[in-house]
Amino acid sequence: MALEKTYNPATVETRLYERWEKSGAFACDPKSKAQPWCIMMPPPNVTGSLHMGHALNFTLQDILARYWRMQGRDVLWQPGTDHAGIATQMMVEKQLAKEGKNMGRREMGREKFLERVWQWKKESGDTITRQLRRLGASCDWSRERFTMDPDLNRGVNRAFVTLYRQGLIYKDKRLVNWDPQLLTAVSDLEVEQKEVKGHMWHFRYPLVDDPEKYICIATTRPETMLGDGAVAVNPKDDRYKHLIGKYATLPLANRQIPIVGDEHADPEKGSGAVKITAAHDFNDFEVWQRHRGQDYFKRQKDGGLINLFDAHARMNENAPEGFRGLDRYAARKKVLTDLEALGLIDQVEDIKHAVPHGDRSGVVIEPWLSEQWYCDARTLAQPAIKAVEENRTRFVPEQWTNTYYAWMRNIEPWCISRQLWWGHQIPAWYGPGISPKEPKHSEQPQRTLTVLTKHDPVVFIAESEDEAIKLAEKHYHAYDSLRDVKIFIGKDIDRTEEGISLKRDEDVLDTWFSSGLWPFSTIGWPKDTEELRRYYPTDVLVTGFDIIFFWVARMLMLGLHLMKEEKQKEGKDFVPFKDVYIHALVRDEKGQKMSKTKGNVIDPLDIIDKYGCDALRFTLANMSTPGRDIKLATGRIEGNRNFATKLWNAARYCEMNECKWDAKFDPAVVKHAVNRWIIGETKQTADKVAGLINDYRFDLSSSAIYDFVWNTFCDWYLEFTKPLLKPESQYIDETRAVSAWVLGQILKVLHPIMPYITEELWGQLTGGEQLLIKTAWPNLSGAEDYEADRAEINWLVKFISTIRAVRAELNVPANIEITLHVMGANDQSKAWFIKHIAAITRLARIGHYSINETKMTKGSAQAIVNEMTLVLPLADVIDLEQERARLDKEIEKHKAEIKRIDVKLANKDFTDRAPPEVVEEHKERKAEAEAMVAKLEAARKSLGG
Repeated sequence: MALEKTYNPATVETRLYERWEKSGAFACDPKSKAQPWCIMMPPPNVTGSLHMGHALNFTLQDILARYWRMQGRDVLWQPGTDHAGIATQMMVEKQLAKEGKNMGRREMGREKFLERVWQWKKESGDTITRQLRRLGASCDWSRERFTMDPDLNRGVNRAFVTLYRQGLIYKDKRLVNWDPQLLTAVSDLEVEQKEVKGHMWHFRYPLVDDPEKYICIATTRPETMLGDGAVAVNPKDDRYKHLIGKYATLPLANRQIPIVGDEHADPEKGSGAVKITAAHDFNDFEVWQRHRGQDYFKRQKDGGLINLFDAHARMNENAPEGFRGLDRYAARKKVLTDLEALGLIDQVEDIKHAVPHGDRSGVVIEPWLSEQWYCDARTLAQPAIKAVEENRTRFVPEQWTNTYYAWMRNIEPWCISRQLWWGHQIPAWYGPGISPKEPKHSEQPQRTLTVLTKHDPVVFIAESEDEAIKLAEKHYHAYDSLRDVKIFIGKDIDRTEEGISLKRDEDVLDTWFSSGLWPFSTIGWPKDTEELRRYYPTDVLVTGFDIIFFWVARMLMLGLHLMKEEKQKEGKDFVPFKDVYIHALVRDEKGQKMSKTKGNVIDPLDIIDKYGCDALRFTLANMSTPGRDIKLATGRIEGNRNFATKLWNAARYCEMNECKWDAKFDPAVVKHAVNRWIIGETKQTADKVAGLINDYRFDLSSSAIYDFVWNTFCDWYLEFTKPLLKPESQYIDETRAVSAWVLGQILKVLHPIMPYITEELWGQLTGGEQLLIKTAWPNLSGAEDYEADRAEINWLVKFISTIRAVRAELNVPANIEITLHVMGANDQSKAWFIKHIAAITRLARIGHYSINETKMTKGSAQAIVNEMTLVLPLADVIDLEQERARLDKEIEKHKAEIKRIDVKLANKDFTDRAPPEVVEEHKERKAEAEAMVAKLEAARKSLGG
């Protein structure tokens, strides 16, 4: 069946994807003898839908997966989704509210609520994976995993129990990012810093020794001053040195608090004196940690660590009586009113400052003192740092290595508990404590409640409920008085008629804990599976820089720790991945971050509908320059749709000229220089693209194949073949075979980036016996380089291109033939000129010519090609004066633009205040204008005058 006149992606993409998937083309084969290659899909949130960041990430992964399959590797691209604790729970709660049931999760109860979440997951949780199929993602869907799958839950429990028993997981009371609306701790990634207008209030704290004098502190959160435990000053600050060790009176709370010396206080900032509210500020908590052992803190209530808020950010019993029960902002107003009445407000500044907000709830986050589960990240980080230092895992681009080190070498304890219901419930069960007043073994068995108390419950960490019960039986049976007690799971921590009741910890684990196990839990761990032995460690991880710490680092820490013993037995490294490729951000065409608020979001599905999937994929790959964000404009995507059209038309040209595929074609028997040239260029391009993909240079690899297809093959080779494909040509059969062969190699090399159009054309070219996705990468190691022929034809291309460029720059009409004089040609150039004069006159539109005859006529344009000077008399063709004037005007216009930009960039007020992307845009515009001036001046110079 002949190719349609135009390529219509909408009629091709769904059909081909279904065929790929049904054919098993995406599946790995654990029993294969081929060398394995494995990549883990960063699991998108189950609540999510495809955005441009996903499109970039999964396009790059798919390019790698398709490329390595074609290289003969047994590829596992492991797909899956993340349960997204907060996002999913919020979505279901909003649905309940819309249904008007007036029933939140707490009214429903945990069991019923979770049933509702699983129902939502079943009905709506596969949106993102359906959309990934539209992008062409060739992952092994038969192995799709979900972070809440039972097998993965067993892995999470095993990891928690293992780390707990090794002393690497523990409970502690520390500051967390607390969301007072969602009522849970949240990670730094879920906190958005928003710049808002606010105030800096300066308060006077009277000195205890001399109440007429005071020390002045500044704060943006007046309500927290009620929980101050100290005032800190820099020990090198001459203004306050003499006050260190003395006390100030905390207004409204009427407590005496110490003045301590600590370098946290910046003499250049504010008054130089800082209030220390350790339970409500992360920096203050660090100061308190450094001084907590001192008597001046020990003598204070709660050791100077005073928590003022309840979970809803309302003042609790630790606040002065008149403030208890007040919301934090109502308390702020009362603090200001009361301090104003006492004359203790020194000054008020209007400021702009960053305030943390929950990215889901939108409310202001509070640093809040809370008891949570923690992981000893500092201990786990050391092997992970060493793995990167030893290059067992490397970051690409390398610059991200320093970012990784900066985070890891200053790592804090990792808060792994969340006050949610949707997630992996912490495998900890609590039972009643044993009264210390009772002997461990009583002489006379007692069955009284005096033996048990609700204080200090005993915790049982276990991988399952049954194991927790066995641990509890063993523990309580050690006491003679409880020898025959029956253990069961209940709601209360007490002893009942039936026995001991165990209560499970209500918290769930941070989502990053379960996803930190992703490289090995998805392929069987903690079981010793064939897949685990074959595909771990994985080869590469593709992800964004924003989760290097939250996900990449944690996979390294957990993988190195939990897989160490297992992989050392196999004699293999136990890093979770060998390479980490960090891709850029996708911004709008002006360099601004995409957001619904700004209205500049580009929906990848809309782009696919309009331009086709291949155009979007090629654009994202082509713009993935390391270290540079992508400024995505639909014009670029449209241009790459035109590239697809160019390829389609080239295939139609080959079809119309009866260029048929021959699987047994031998490039070594080709005779004509043009055909030998294109074979050599094809080999060079295939090798170049392979090397660039190996190095994760998606931008350069796509540019290389683009340049070859558009310029070398379509614009030059097919043009050169027109005389060769005429019936009277002695090279017609050879040229037909070469054209089909080169088109086939193009489709192979381009397939990883543009899978749909290449698969469709491959089927038409070869008869569709074998899918392109299952075809090997071009192995041209035995093909001739044809260096001499390549040098000859590349000389011809350069010669004609130079003349065409001069014609274009000087507005010479395309239909007018001009005169050409070639001066200074050496023997080789002269021979090639004579040999290819037919192509030169046809493609450069030359009417008369001479070679090595001195003919410098007035009004001639000149250009240099290698050792030759090309002279083009144009006085009779164009109005030279008018053309000079036009070029002069264009040059001045661009120079004026450069001057305007220079003035702006020299203005410090502009560069300091303008967004970075705006400043960068001005620099790029200047560079473009300078390049245009250079080009125009060269053209102007060639005209003389």
